[in-house]
Amino acid sequence: MWISAVVVLALLAGGGGFAAWKLDWFSGNGEAVSFGKGNPPPAAEPKASGGASAKPSGDPDVLMPSGPKSDFKQTAKLEDGTIIAKTRLAGAKSGFEGDVWVWAPKEYDDPKYAKSAFPVLIALPGGNGFPANYWSDRSLGLQKAISEGVQAGTSLPFIVIMPVLNPDNKFYYDGSDIPGQAKMGTWIAEDVPDFTRANFRTYKSRDGWAFMGSSSGAFVGMKTVLQHPDKFKAVIASGGEIVPDSPLWKGHQAEMDANNPEKLAKKLIDSNGPEVYINFQIGTKESGKERMTKFQQQYGKGPVKMTIRDIQNGEHNGWHYVRGMKEGSLEWVSKVLKAPKPEAG
Repeated sequence: MWISAVVVLALLAGGGGFAAWKLDWFSGNGEAVSFGKGNPPPAAEPKASGGASAKPSGDPDVLMPSGPKSDFKQTAKLEDGTIIAKTRLAGAKSGFEGDVWVWAPKEYDDPKYAKSAFPVLIALPGGNGFPANYWSDRSLGLQKAISEGVQAGTSLPFIVIMPVLNPDNKFYYDGSDIPGQAKMGTWIAEDVPDFTRANFRTYKSRDGWAFMGSSSGAFVGMKTVLQHPDKFKAVIASGGEIVPDSPLWKGHQAEMDANNPEKLAKKLIDSNGPEVYINFQIGTKESGKERMTKFQQQYGKGPVKMTIRDIQNGEHNGWHYVRGMKEGSLEWVSKVLKAPKPEAG
């Protein structure tokens, strides 16, 4: 699951170096990047263009970037010319500061979408999720899978946001505000979406917001959707755990229960809350399906909609989870969320 410079060195040593350089993988890395070149300025700062400023489409759900803009630096380039970039985010609500990687599909800069919002997919890694988010490594193919899905008509053109998951590599923090620790629940559920709204054209409603994650990141994504169904609508949870298991919860049972998907799902069912959508992915060569099946049998009812996708010959790794997304999970989440709308003509 861990991606590092070792992978790049192996490619170079194995003869893949020429192809990598030929494909321009590393050209421009470290340079400043601007997303949404056609974005109109925030409402508070109108900018004339030919006597008129650009405005959102007639859809009241569209939210133009609110600012302030972040400083992005390129970390990778894809074959279609799209860019993965990184910035440093100081979370105003959590008080935590960490790295965030972003990717926007080529449709985002298409003039006919200049007044449209785009759906957001917050991608969370497994493992310690620090100091990097491995979904930002182009070799896993997440962004390429989305681009190919857009061309095939099986995926929406998602903006992908990839924050660090934990504040260090010592513990899992379960994407939660564990007493006495960094407020990673607030970071994921509040600061990262606020950052996204500041920099990108997004939807105001939860219809434009989803998570995907693997392993511990799958747990966090599912937990956050169940915890904040007013803000997020769906999650693709791959090879994930079901209950919180950070050792840092010791002595904080009530707070741990408030971050337990089993209890959150029951609460949502009992209150007949907003519908949420959970798509589990599990490789046939990894363990854990019995936990997903039990969770679905107990809590997949009422407003909690669940499916389980088997990835044939799949193992516990990002490459196989991306394959599962290409085989059906991207299409599943695309049917749940709101699509961008181009201007007529």
